[in-house]
Amino acid sequence: MGNNEENYVQEAFDSNWIAPLGPNVDLFEQAIEDYYSDEMHVAALSSGTAAIHLALELLGVSAGDEVICQSFTFSASANPIVYLGATPVFVDSEKDTWNISPLLLEKAILDRIANGRKPKAIIAVHLYGMPYKVNEIEKIAQHYNIPVVEDSAEALGSSYKSKKCGSFGDISILSFNGNKIITTSGGGALLSKNKEIQKKAIFLATQARDNAPHYQHSSIGYNYRMSNVLAGIGRGQMEVLDKRVAARRENYKFYKECLGEITQITFLEEPKNFYSNRWLSCILTPSFEVREKIRLSLLEDDIEARPLWKPMHQQPIFLDCPSYTDGTSENLFDRGLCLPSGSNLEKEDLERIVSLIINNIPKQ
Repeated sequence: MGNNEENYVQEAFDSNWIAPLGPNVDLFEQAIEDYYSDEMHVAALSSGTAAIHLALELLGVSAGDEVICQSFTFSASANPIVYLGATPVFVDSEKDTWNISPLLLEKAILDRIANGRKPKAIIAVHLYGMPYKVNEIEKIAQHYNIPVVEDSAEALGSSYKSKKCGSFGDISILSFNGNKIITTSGGGALLSKNKEIQKKAIFLATQARDNAPHYQHSSIGYNYRMSNVLAGIGRGQMEVLDKRVAARRENYKFYKECLGEITQITFLEEPKNFYSNRWLSCILTPSFEVREKIRLSLLEDDIEARPLWKPMHQQPIFLDCPSYTDGTSENLFDRGLCLPSGSNLEKEDLERIVSLIINNIPKQ
């Protein structure tokens, strides 16, 4: 937490404005819009998952449709596709950023079109804070006239060619879940350059209540708006976002300086014009066995480290969905490890982690 979160939450209590909506929600949305230089219109929501759900609905996705989704991601990127009765079509990653592969994306689109199943949308993810190949993905999406939902849940504070992540998609989403670079405990946001999309999102997120003195509904809506209390936390968190990004990047720098000379460990480097918030610092080990040896050794010393995301096309619930893969994400999952990356880690914590990793790397 920063310095002002408690003050803004106290304002909500003092005014007895605890329910969803309220001054903190408006001011939190304004703070996000200010961060994007008023380029984006923002709707503060209950979660990033809710934002993806609304984004897909606003793009016209419905039962029987197909939506392309990056396979190497958390399940929240894909689940909302199923909420709407549509089918996920999973596309593997490329090695430079670990994000959706432009080559496989175009292959998937052409194959789905050949089968009479043109995708209704593309969900592209900035994984672990590393931007996806924006220019390549945009070029393909525009060529085939397919809108992009930019999943920037892990990438607030990241940028591509000096432009902030969260400002590229036809609709973009953020997450403020408890594990993100800034948090509102639980929460998210939908962003669009189109003011009408923001207004429609807010309408759907507040139970789609018609403009009438009584409760009247002509559409199905959702209870997806952020509460005034949590938005107070968000206001304070936005004030320290740059510090949080700097702390995460310092974590990565420390790990890289201490482990970078070990040939059996590799890092995800920033390509030219890519700037990652380094939400999580991740390493690749030589094998599944080495990864597990390191992870279990850390766990024995009460340090949590997790494997990279298990690809969606390998998840039991999605095994029957179409997928276009080349083994990249499966290899990353087998060998990769997310290291402790919290913004409040001390140097002593980082040194302890590094020492354990070095002690569990096989000698060559």
